Amino acid sequence: MSGYILAIDQGTTSTRAIIFRTGENGLPEPVQTAQEEFPQHFPASGLVEHNPEDLWETTIRTCRDAIAAAGISAADLAGIGITNQRETTVVWDKNTGLPVHNAIVWQDRRTADYCDSLRDAGLEDQITAKTGLLADPYFSATKLRWILENTEGARDKAEAGDLLFGTVDTFLIWRLTGGRSHVTDATNAARTMLYNIQDGCWDADLLKLFDIPASMLPEVLDCAADFGVTGPHVFDGTPVPILGVAGDQQAATVGQACFAPGMMKSTYGTGCFALMNTGDTPVLSENRLLTTIAYQLNGKPAYALEGSIFIAGAVVQWLRDGLQMIGDATEAQPLAESADPEAVLTFVPAFTGLGAPYWNAECRGAIFGLTRGSGPAEIAQAALQSVAFQTRDLVQAMQADWEGAGGETVLRVDGGMANSDWTMQALANQLQAPVDRPIVTETTALGVAWLAGMQAGICPGPEEFSQTWALDQRFEPQQDAAGADTDYARWQDAVNRLIT
Repeated sequence: MSGYILAIDQGTTSTRAIIFRTGENGLPEPVQTAQEEFPQHFPASGLVEHNPEDLWETTIRTCRDAIAAAGISAADLAGIGITNQRETTVVWDKNTGLPVHNAIVWQDRRTADYCDSLRDAGLEDQITAKTGLLADPYFSATKLRWILENTEGARDKAEAGDLLFGTVDTFLIWRLTGGRSHVTDATNAARTMLYNIQDGCWDADLLKLFDIPASMLPEVLDCAADFGVTGPHVFDGTPVPILGVAGDQQAATVGQACFAPGMMKSTYGTGCFALMNTGDTPVLSENRLLTTIAYQLNGKPAYALEGSIFIAGAVVQWLRDGLQMIGDATEAQPLAESADPEAVLTFVPAFTGLGAPYWNAECRGAIFGLTRGSGPAEIAQAALQSVAFQTRDLVQAMQADWEGAGGETVLRVDGGMANSDWTMQALANQLQAPVDRPIVTETTALGVAWLAGMQAGICPGPEEFSQTWALDQRFEPQQDAAGADTDYARWQDAVNRLIT
């Protein structure tokens, strides 16, 4: 069987297709990559949308471009793995295949008032007990309900069984298979606020609460499974099986080989997402973290605690596109390194509210400590340091929850921002613990490539795969604990000013 795998990484700001080839040890190794950005739509403050056709068209183009660049054909592919931005909600007509509304992105806050009403009615505990999630606009259920309530004719069509719902993986699979497969995996289902992670099924009580017809929902499969086969419209008649699917953060957890309870990874993309494996037992957080499914293999879920930061790499994009301080994201680090060490700023990048452990949808960003001497370098440094502070928020909350269950934390980092040595050093300083960056930092695509390869029979199982993880650099703390605590207290004071 061919040793080539196509990984589709459909993210918040761009779509990538990566061709992997399995090496002698069965580890998928990247061969060629194609990437394409697509437009972001902001209809009003706090609202974020994507045109689903952009997601589909960039997926098809990057897949074909990556295959061509690798010098192979679709017939050489053993399978496809898909990873995706989670929670982003797509609703489409199953007869025409056309979306009825723009996709509502995970960052969107339009349902904040409705979520407040759920909490005021005392319903959040019920939601958390079933899904491990909080009543927050972040998740898919309230976005789906909003589309049905605010799109002309959508409610009637849904009740008639003519509309389908999916997170981005589901929409892409439906398109790739020519409408033959309406499926998702357990990790994406677990992010909808409609899936009971204890019982492993769509929850009838939650469907009733949000008034969602069950006919709209996809079938839920393992992360490594037979999700369908591409139709003749995709690769000039060559059928390719789709064999691995995981939401982006869970895919990174797999790609980082965090298979043992207590292991933790933190991914730095548009946002930052930290997951700690808690094994076969879901640990309910007492610190407003999320309980979710890390991965599911052979019908058995592994659970995780998760903390979500809405703005990480996006703050660098803001420096580039909003303030136009830099022309490229790679310029942020040298600019930050040139900052005056005496001109200390604190930047809380709450552009779309604050995620864990605060979960405040209404607060907005601010920069504290500005003087006449503050300039682009100081703002850039504060922007990068905000990522370290937010990560410390998450890690401290996880350690508090995990102490009750036992275990030991091992931190591994990945994603584009993990390539910034300055940011990773700031993170190690704040955590007062080593931070390990692997040789392969694009672990999201690696994770689903491995899932697809394992399902295809060309990659080894979890234990053998974990032995292939390789360290690129370890960042040890270079600041004493007292100094780190002083800096962190400054961060906490700034956050408290915004949320009180």
